[in-house]
Formats: sequence, C-alpha cells, structure tokens
Amino acid sequence: MTLDDVFSGIDLVDRQLIDLLSRRFALVRAAAKLNDGRFNLDDEERRRAVLSAIRRRAFEQGVPVGLVGDFWDRLFDASVAFERQARERLRAGNE
Repeated sequence: MTLDDVFSGIDLVDRQLIDLLSRRFALVRAAAKLNDGRFNLDDEERRRAVLSAIRRRAFEQGVPVGLVGDFWDRLFDASVAFERQARERLRAGNE
C-alpha cells in the first residue's frame, strides 16, 4: 500500500460520510413532515442517551471520543435547526 492508496481511501471515506449525512438529513426532513409538534426537537434526555451511546461506540472503535462528542453536538444542533426550517417551509407551503 502506498501513501496515494491511503489518501484515496481517505477520500472515499470522506465521500461516504457526506453520503451518510445526506441520508441522515433526508430522514430529518421526513421527521419534519411527520412531526406535528408533539415531539420536542430539543429533547435533552434523548440527546444525552444518543451521545452516551455514540461516545461508547467511538471509544470501543478507537475513535477520539472528544471529537465524536463535539461532532455529534454540532450535528444535533444542525439537525434541530434543519428540521425547524423544514417545518416552517412546510407550513408556508414551500416544500
């Protein structure tokens, strides 16, 4: 294996990460369509449970736990904002 092979592998994983994020945000968009307001977007209990499970999985796989925690915090915030925007667009008839 060469360094170019390693870089190509990293590039592939990066593209896959974007694909996975795209799928995740498609699910968030679907949640916006299904959530009639009964589900609290800022559910701190769910957030803590998910973050705990994610951090544990990261640790088990040798991934920097701090990085994963920071990433998921930002992902949660972005997802909540994205869902709110999607719900607003739906209410306005723009989606």
